[in-house]
Amino acid sequence: MPPKKKTRKIFVLDTSVILHDHQSINNFDEHDLCLPITVLEELDNFKRGKDTKNYEAREFIRLIDKLSADYTLQEWIPLEGVKKGKFKIILNNDKLSVDAEKIFNDNKADHRILNTVLHLQNAEKGAKVTLITKDINLRLKAKGLNIPAEDYETGKISSVEALYNGSEVIEDIESEFIRKLYTSGSSEDTSVLKKVIDNHYYILKNGKSSSLAYYNPMSASLERVEKLYTYGIKPKNAEQTFALHALMNHNIKLVTIQGVAGTGKTLLALAAALEQKKEYLQIILARPLVPLSNKDIGYLPGTAERKIDPYMMPLWDNLEFIKSQFSENEKRYKQIMIMLKEKKIEITPLAFIRGRSLSNVYFIIDEAQNLTPHEVKTIITRAGENTKIIFTGDIHQIDTPYLDEQSNGLSYIIDRLRGNHLYAHVTLTKGERSELANLANDLL
Repeated sequence: MPPKKKTRKIFVLDTSVILHDHQSINNFDEHDLCLPITVLEELDNFKRGKDTKNYEAREFIRLIDKLSADYTLQEWIPLEGVKKGKFKIILNNDKLSVDAEKIFNDNKADHRILNTVLHLQNAEKGAKVTLITKDINLRLKAKGLNIPAEDYETGKISSVEALYNGSEVIEDIESEFIRKLYTSGSSEDTSVLKKVIDNHYYILKNGKSSSLAYYNPMSASLERVEKLYTYGIKPKNAEQTFALHALMNHNIKLVTIQGVAGTGKTLLALAAALEQKKEYLQIILARPLVPLSNKDIGYLPGTAERKIDPYMMPLWDNLEFIKSQFSENEKRYKQIMIMLKEKKIEITPLAFIRGRSLSNVYFIIDEAQNLTPHEVKTIITRAGENTKIIFTGDIHQIDTPYLDEQSNGLSYIIDRLRGNHLYAHVTLTKGERSELANLANDLL
């Protein structure tokens, strides 16, 4: 018998997928892709601006222009690469027996995209046509019309529950081993470890005696981790001790710290940066702007500086807390004020540093769970000589509509870079802000 012919697959991309990853059309192997003309219309509205979504829109438009140089957009255009499919722009002018605009009683872009999929189902008999979108509500509407709909999976981690947390407790360690680790500071005997992972942290226990340690890939040994007192901030638990160790370790160039509100992520990162101020030309604290109710920041009154002030306040609060550890006459307080005046400490929206050099910089990115995998890759690839990058955030508190626990940039880094000798990760689990904050995190 002749081999069974494979069912042709056609994927229809929504605008949300393009704004998430402008290279998305290259991630569907040999299958064919369609772009509703409505998507191009929407991308036209996004192409101006400094935000990442504006950059993604511009890059995608340039990519389509390059690929279609010798074609009209109503032809099937081959994608570049071995075993790649084709793509086409769809103009939907058919009269449909099922019309999304009539069913949902609204002439909006989402419904026109749904009608494009319905048109393709009629036009491409024998093919399986699937809508790909990051918009959960659009996926639900599609399924209501009997349209197969899926999330864009590239960059998603397999499981949040299995996500690397950076440390572990090992019980029943011989007391003699712990004693020797305390006295010598390190041990080349790693047989007590279940698995050797570069820059992984351990709580080694034997009854009431214990020791904090990490695996140093440079010396191929287990080293004791001491509590560090950095710029007035002292770690309050083992995980914070691990975080400060990673933040202060010059051999580790990239650190991620994950944890709920009040665990001290940004405070520890800033304190470590100030402690190492002589090692870097500048300390930059940045965070992505995620306006409330998804309204653009331009809706807010005032100058550009006044518009962004509310979004930067959490970073300023951490700096004020560190300053409050010293009197105004103390040297460290004055050093912070001088650094601010000379712009050696800069607090800024992430979009405002696009295109800038990142050499000799201690770079802290707060709320990294609101970044896409492509955004974090772009940031890391711009790191120059003597630059350290810190991503902090809570993967369970995402403020952007098209990201989730599995597809955000912070989860992506943690999953992909585990065990790299330049990278360390710590998950903070204990809230140290106040008893009331802990109560809310635990019970509400």
